[in-house]
Amino acid sequence: MARSSKSRNKAGLARRYPCYLANVAVQPNADLEVLDKYTGKVATRTAFVGPGMVRKAIVAAHKARGPMAEFTPDRRRDVLEHCVRRFGERSEELALALCIEAGKPIRDARGEVERLIDTFRIAAAEATRIEGETIELQLSERTRGYRGLVKRVPIGVCSFITPFNFPLNLVAHKVAPAIAAGCPFVLKPAAKTPVGALIIGEILAETDLPKGAFSILACSNEDAAALTEDERIALLSFTGGLVGWELKARAGRKKVTLELGGNAACIVDADPGAPLDHVVDRLVFGAYYQSGQSCISVQHILVHRDLYERLRKKLRARVGALAMGDPRDEKTFIGPVIDEAAAKRIESWVESARKAGARRLAGGERKGNMLPATLMEKVPRESDLYRQEVFGPVACLQPFDDFESALDTVNASEFGLQAGVFTGNLAHAMRAWDRLEVGGVIVGDVPSFRVDNMPYGGVKQSGLGREGVKYAIEDMTEPRLLVIRDRPA
Repeated sequence: MARSSKSRNKAGLARRYPCYLANVAVQPNADLEVLDKYTGKVATRTAFVGPGMVRKAIVAAHKARGPMAEFTPDRRRDVLEHCVRRFGERSEELALALCIEAGKPIRDARGEVERLIDTFRIAAAEATRIEGETIELQLSERTRGYRGLVKRVPIGVCSFITPFNFPLNLVAHKVAPAIAAGCPFVLKPAAKTPVGALIIGEILAETDLPKGAFSILACSNEDAAALTEDERIALLSFTGGLVGWELKARAGRKKVTLELGGNAACIVDADPGAPLDHVVDRLVFGAYYQSGQSCISVQHILVHRDLYERLRKKLRARVGALAMGDPRDEKTFIGPVIDEAAAKRIESWVESARKAGARRLAGGERKGNMLPATLMEKVPRESDLYRQEVFGPVACLQPFDDFESALDTVNASEFGLQAGVFTGNLAHAMRAWDRLEVGGVIVGDVPSFRVDNMPYGGVKQSGLGREGVKYAIEDMTEPRLLVIRDRPA
């Protein structure tokens, strides 16, 4: 059985990593170069497979449906708890992999490893409390003597496609619930950041999961077509860009869950309910952590006009002082974006908005895939910078005069993932919860806040369905009814 090489390169990663086919590490090649996103140099290599291996993985998972369904909840829990222990033991290795392959500042990388562990720990607890119900069927003379019971059973084979920005925790939000639910799965991690998922695969391979329970394969989008189209797959869970809607159209009869991003807004009311310096600190975190490459990054900051000048001054100073550089440096807050193409796109959107009348309050010139934290105001609403998901270290500042109009501005977006509201007015908090067309409203903090057991997902262009371990398990199981007639006529 092939395993990732124990010899390490100068970056601290294994020299090459295998893929995982039906629980087994295999090394058909080492064709995929994984770049250090800060230096641009090759950091390691991984296996990169074609459509034939994807089909083999689906066949193996389909055969594993019965054994996985019969793999008892306590054993599923034990597998997940094993992962929790091993992730803890390898936490610095996992953080370093994130730092290198995703360009994530080391402090953020360690935080994601903690969330990986949290997500598997939550799933371990949920594995033994997937409960059913009894139904009272004796509603009339016709139904006397009948009893109804419902249990939840695994839906079957799941296919998972994950993005580059959270290579550990967004994988965890699919893999951990699948194990808890008893579903075999095939995972395609992002080709730009496959290492974290492959380390998870190495740890899963240490367990006694039934043969075929999991496969983790780096491959091209074209070669992964079967993960969307194969009728043996019961559920497709995709996190990424708006191409998800195209995948849904091709998915046929299978269940589909989509998490497709957003351009999240945060409202700062006339009474923000917290000291202004605290609000500014949270806005800076929400807009610029891991260079804004989060689907709930703060892209729009709506500030009541009574506070606008004060907050603008404080925010401008804080953004301009953020340290940019090597993500391995503990002092770095702004690291690289995923590649130079993304950096050029973000830069072009900023420049286009400036030419249309926007003003840059903080920021500077791009160098390769390094972009300084940028703060804009007076951004035209028809610009890409305003309307689309920037997915970079840019935030747009604007004033408002009336709370209802601020809600209208947020709702005008084509996206609806999460929104933040700083307010000391309970009526405004409840009004935001009632009116905002988003999957989650965060009062007293930025929309970037997430805990891994809460229902997470969006509306409109932001997606379909919810993640969060308990809610993902609901999607990965289906109710099965039993009716017993215990008093025949």
